[in-house]
Amino acid sequence: MNNRRAFEIAFVGLKPGAHEFIYQINDQFFLDYGEQDFKNCNAAVKLELDRQNGFMILKFDVGGSTEVVCDRCGNMLPLQLWDEFKIMVKMVEEPELMNQQEDDPDVYYISKTESHLFVGDWIYEFINLSIPMQKMCAENEVGGPQCNKEVLEKLKNMEENVKKAGNPVWKGLDQFKNLE
Repeated sequence: MNNRRAFEIAFVGLKPGAHEFIYQINDQFFLDYGEQDFKNCNAAVKLELDRQNGFMILKFDVGGSTEVVCDRCGNMLPLQLWDEFKIMVKMVEEPELMNQQEDDPDVYYISKTESHLFVGDWIYEFINLSIPMQKMCAENEVGGPQCNKEVLEKLKNMEENVKKAGNPVWKGLDQFKNLE
């Protein structure tokens, strides 16, 4: 990543207790991760790192906005990002083995000899997790200014044609309806 150092935290020099880091994320951040399902990302990620002896608790607060493609009409849809995530980072002798054995995705292990923690991959993951799986405007907003009216009309016509013709998947099952 070109800007990798911006997402590395030198935790060795931090005193025990809470420390706050703010990251402004835009489309440039995602270039090294490949094409995304969204664009015009303007996210703010507040990271609170609580350093203790032998472990750290990281709390990520994701906020901001982005644009996604509407699953219903195909137009760009503005979307507010908001979510929070917690990760516990433990310092151990054999982090690779511990990470393989750990079932909890919110626990991560690093070597006791590490001095830096890279949080860029977590920021990438948490922004993506902040975007819902189904990306559509609310039912009361359908046909609004951001909707593609032409596509919505075609969907409505297709739905009416299916209702008139009946669903062909069930066509042959009518003969078994009244068997006893």
